[in-house]
Amino acid sequence: MADMGMDAYRFSIAWARILPNGVGQVNQAGIDHYNKLINALLAKGIQPYVTLYHWDLPQALEDKYNGWLDRQIVDDFAEYAETCFAAFGDRVKHWITVNEPHTVAIQGYDAGLQAPGRCSVLLHLYCKSGNSGTEPYIVAHNFILAHAAVSHAYRTKYKAAQNGELGMAFDVMWYEPMSSAAIDVEATKRAQEFQLGWFADPFFFGDYPATMRKRVGERLPRFTAEEAALVKGALDFVGINHYTTYYTRHNDTDIIVRLLNDTLADTGTISLPFKNGRAIGDRANSIWLYIVPRGMRSLMNHVKNRYNSPPIYITENGMDDSSSPFIALKDALKDTKRIKYHNDYLTNLAASIKEDGCDVRGYFAWSLLDNWEWAAGYTSRFGLYFVDYNDKLKRYPKSSVQWFKSLLSSS
Repeated sequence: MADMGMDAYRFSIAWARILPNGVGQVNQAGIDHYNKLINALLAKGIQPYVTLYHWDLPQALEDKYNGWLDRQIVDDFAEYAETCFAAFGDRVKHWITVNEPHTVAIQGYDAGLQAPGRCSVLLHLYCKSGNSGTEPYIVAHNFILAHAAVSHAYRTKYKAAQNGELGMAFDVMWYEPMSSAAIDVEATKRAQEFQLGWFADPFFFGDYPATMRKRVGERLPRFTAEEAALVKGALDFVGINHYTTYYTRHNDTDIIVRLLNDTLADTGTISLPFKNGRAIGDRANSIWLYIVPRGMRSLMNHVKNRYNSPPIYITENGMDDSSSPFIALKDALKDTKRIKYHNDYLTNLAASIKEDGCDVRGYFAWSLLDNWEWAAGYTSRFGLYFVDYNDKLKRYPKSSVQWFKSLLSSS
């Protein structure tokens, strides 16, 4: 990283490495591990940007009270966060409490595709337990309250001495109307409110979007006056994980409601990467990732306009290649498509800063190394460095490493 000219590195701490049972006894070996990493980064002039929760809930808390479904998680997460502030906060000045809370709520509790695999779609044919119409909203609510509790603790106990900042990393697709019809334009706005607005609006306005209140009704939890006061203003910056853009239209059928009865049905929209048989952009390896650089600039302006120009970090942006065993190493290292992806997205990001006045303060490529990509496992390679999983995890720089090095040295 230092050779490339990078001045920041984002990584996550595993909750169970610090508190194996979620609360209580601290694991000193875990503290020592992260101290070594933090100190090594700082010795190379690289600032650590630390994510406290990237989906690895201690199993003990899932077994005890179903994890993020229970309000107790708010206090337990705050205890974990304070343990990290006390251990690392003298050197870590940039904290991200939760990575992609929207993905956790949807994939874990609506679609059931990721841990803990809860849902009720298709009459429980896919998941053994869960409620896709209520649980995503409960989990989201607890994420928001947990961040607010951690922010309050940091500001009252640690900020004066440590002078750090806390934000959250939101996963945000950009949406464009499928047509110029007013109903599709409104649907596009609604889709964004059920995505970024769902999680960001409470921190800026003290409540969920009015559209959500209307469409979800009593299934959408409410903030007490005290909670709303604690939540509003609890973000020091907005983290954005952005990869792709889709077309959106109004859903004028009740098929989704009948089959799913979930958050997508509540949204009343359908988002697709195709219009009139043509893709919105070239596709990366992942079936969901279409390359649409203009979406970055549009999204930055949306955040600026809706939330009054908050500080923004692009906490993830990147594309993947296939991990086919039939591709020779020398060919796998020639990632010209990735270079173009980052060049074009960064060009749009730069325009949003220089021409539009967006307050963007940092950019993190996803990812430094090829890694385990959740449901995709090792079939997807997002890294700037190729990792040979069959030969002691040896790392090889792809062409994008030299491209980034040249870019950073010329900036």
